[in-house]
Amino acid sequence: MKINKAEIITSAAKKEQYPTTNLKEIALAGRSNVGKSSFINKIINRRNLVRTSSKPGKTQTLNFYNINDVFCFVDVPGYGYAKVPKAEKEKWARMMEEYFETRENLGLVMLIVDLRHNPTQDDFNMYHYIKHFDIPVVIVATKADKVKKSMKQKNINQIKIKMDIDLNDPVIAFSSETGEGKDLIWRHLTQFIK
Repeated sequence: MKINKAEIITSAAKKEQYPTTNLKEIALAGRSNVGKSSFINKIINRRNLVRTSSKPGKTQTLNFYNINDVFCFVDVPGYGYAKVPKAEKEKWARMMEEYFETRENLGLVMLIVDLRHNPTQDDFNMYHYIKHFDIPVVIVATKADKVKKSMKQKNINQIKIKMDIDLNDPVIAFSSETGEGKDLIWRHLTQFIK
């Protein structure tokens, strides 16, 4: 897809603040600092639509990005090791639950994990939480450029085993540096935005 328009519509902390468009939404979930912002920027060929940060926990709201007036990417707060107070983490959890459990526009979740490492318990929990609500999911294993070619498939298999991934759910190695996996991801995306 050629991207002619990519802009942030709104940042929302609760249901009343969600955009009122009828656009399908693709949520991006993953640990803090796993590369969600870099993923969005690479997928849509923009250098800095989404600001990247070396500090985990920068995304603190649901950020809705209009792509070509065709669909929205929704960047949700990262889970895991962000150095924020427990009360703040609980607030994010409630915000995400409300979105995942009630948003009718939500058509797909792209769960971002790090190909270099074994998935965490949080990754496992997030995947099974998404599956519980019958939301289609694609697992994107980022930082593929930092993994030896000979190790990629082994690491993908480990992700599938450790997260107990359904055979129908794709796991795609991706690099925001080289663009590896980008075309395959677009093939999956387009199925949900028709």
